[in-house]
Amino acid sequence: MTWLLLVTLSVCYAYFLPRWADPNQNSRLDMVIAVVEDGTFRIDQYVENTVDYAKVGEHYYSDKAPGAAFLGIPVYAGIKVLLDLPTMSGLMDRLASNEALEATLREGGTGLLEHKVRFAIAQVALAFVAAALPTALVGALMYRMLARFTALVWPRLGVALGYGLLTPVFAYAGAFYGHQLSTACLFAAFCLVFVDRKAPSTPALLLVGFLLGYSVITEYPAALVAGILFLYTLWSLTNKLRIGWVALTGGLVAVGWMVYNTAIFGGPLSLGYSASELWQGQHHTGFMSLGLPRWDAIWGITFSPFRGLFVLSPLLLLTVPGFLLWSRARLHRSELWVALASFLAMFLFNVSSVMWWGGYAIGPRYLLPGLPFMALPLVFVFCAWGWRTWGRLVILVLSAWSLVVTWGLTLAGQAFPPDTIRNPFLEYAWPNWLEGNIARNLGMFLNLPNVASLLPLLLVVSAFLGMLWFLSRRESAALAGVEGER
Repeated sequence: MTWLLLVTLSVCYAYFLPRWADPNQNSRLDMVIAVVEDGTFRIDQYVENTVDYAKVGEHYYSDKAPGAAFLGIPVYAGIKVLLDLPTMSGLMDRLASNEALEATLREGGTGLLEHKVRFAIAQVALAFVAAALPTALVGALMYRMLARFTALVWPRLGVALGYGLLTPVFAYAGAFYGHQLSTACLFAAFCLVFVDRKAPSTPALLLVGFLLGYSVITEYPAALVAGILFLYTLWSLTNKLRIGWVALTGGLVAVGWMVYNTAIFGGPLSLGYSASELWQGQHHTGFMSLGLPRWDAIWGITFSPFRGLFVLSPLLLLTVPGFLLWSRARLHRSELWVALASFLAMFLFNVSSVMWWGGYAIGPRYLLPGLPFMALPLVFVFCAWGWRTWGRLVILVLSAWSLVVTWGLTLAGQAFPPDTIRNPFLEYAWPNWLEGNIARNLGMFLNLPNVASLLPLLLVVSAFLGMLWFLSRRESAALAGVEGER
């Protein structure tokens, strides 16, 4: 069941190609290619495709937290061997003449040139390794972890699929950003401690420290959740001195990051954002672009049609009764507080950011590291309400709304909605769907145009969901038999 869930989520994420002209992704991609192709962190040759860069002296660098790019370097080094094969030139020529893909390009542009196709193939591979696969792993870990909360299969499966496919997570699982890689590191560390929190093995603690450290150098705001999880780990340990193993590997990651900062930006704690040439006003407002929480931001990331999480994914409204039911259940109380604190920490960060809307985006992307912790209490709602007619109706309606809006926005057009549009679904997604302007995807490699390109995904996912349903019914029947024997 776990492996099938992992594959189902991975297929849904990998089916859609990353946005090609995305400055956020290109900043990291430029760094990866510069290191592998040119042996330098300088992105001077590629800087024209991004506005997210730092200028130090006369040279340009990515201004992003480097964790995702660090992971991408060995990945690109590996696929570069394949891209350099003579046979790949013919493949790239065929892709460059693909009519379905060509129809998605901007009029008046240069078209699918061979070097652009090469660039795009690299971006697809990096997005899969650094975003799609980590996000699918979070869903699989969530399903396995929730077995400690309930033996019922379908509520656990519902939470994992709801988190992975019916929230903004779906949009960013196919993008070479740092959000989902950082999130996966945090949630994996949480699960490692939870599984055997009184006496985890030394290798497990070393891995927890590495994951927490790497989450921070991938997305700096993740430090808030990493700090909470470090305290959770310390509280869980019977022998408090064993926290030193966590500090050791986390510290080694921090040292490596400081060496990078010193070599590029002149100091161990000097960040790329401090040298960001185009965003000085934002990065130097308050403390690292943070100020006091703002009411417009609170409304904006919750119920506004602009970036409202509960407009995009109203299924997450059930988090509120979920936390209440969790509290009443008196089950895993320390994990309840960790989950609540982790989400609230990211919420507080988001509403305190001077650029809380996140530029071109789908939903409040700065909240992403907190979303798996927000999704956990849904299992209590599914277990309590799922057997009642009205409860099933509420869950189905909210899930259907979340599916329509989340997938509608994610699949519309070739870029995330601009931040000048106040109602992205009505003003961006709907017009693009009417025009047949669907995000580039694997179906287009079969020369299926527009909406027709989604048919292969529909068939494959329907088959996977059918297998998941069958396996869940069989597993539930087996559990019922065990309970009957007792």
